[in-house]
Amino acid sequence: MESLETEIERVAEPVVYVIDDDKHMRDALLDLFLVTHRQASAYASGSEFLAAVDTTGPGCIVIDLRMPGETGLDVQSRLISTGSRMPVIFLTAHADVAASVRAMKAGACDFLTKPFVAHDLLAAVENAIRMDGERRKLEAERDHVEALAHTLTPREQQVMFGVVSGLMNKQVAYELGISEMTVKLHRMSVMRKMHSRSLADLVRKVEKLRKN
Repeated sequence: MESLETEIERVAEPVVYVIDDDKHMRDALLDLFLVTHRQASAYASGSEFLAAVDTTGPGCIVIDLRMPGETGLDVQSRLISTGSRMPVIFLTAHADVAASVRAMKAGACDFLTKPFVAHDLLAAVENAIRMDGERRKLEAERDHVEALAHTLTPREQQVMFGVVSGLMNKQVAYELGISEMTVKLHRMSVMRKMHSRSLADLVRKVEKLRKN
């Protein structure tokens, strides 16, 4: 099994996805992100974007709120329906309080009004990518712990949950109807399989399992 560090290192470089029906705006945004050394690609519509991009990958979306046909809010709804958690930043030429509230309630990271200050947009993008990276790291840690936990036998799992709940070996033995020596052997196996060098580390890992 690969180490957690190796799994995290394999994550691809984040991409900024621009969705805007205005070609001049798409080109300007691409230039802005490329100058700041961010990978970026642009699409004229939400449908074009969704057909071409794996929305489970790392990055964020910068999308125009008002586009002909499918609006930015429509695209956001479609992303949510597919289970995508990629951060979304909305751009709009019209201050629309109702739309901004709806977008933020649905999980949008930011809502900027055109003409926007380049620094503000870049700051919003950096924040969105940072948040996305932190979420992905936590999910990778949880998945790694789940994979380790799946290597345990049912009895080892019982011993593990007993130990992390604060029970002593003899108490776990009494609860499970086995000998204290058997508990000690299972405990050693649990520590090895869970890649834990201390009880505190094992407790932290089990907490990740319980938060799932």
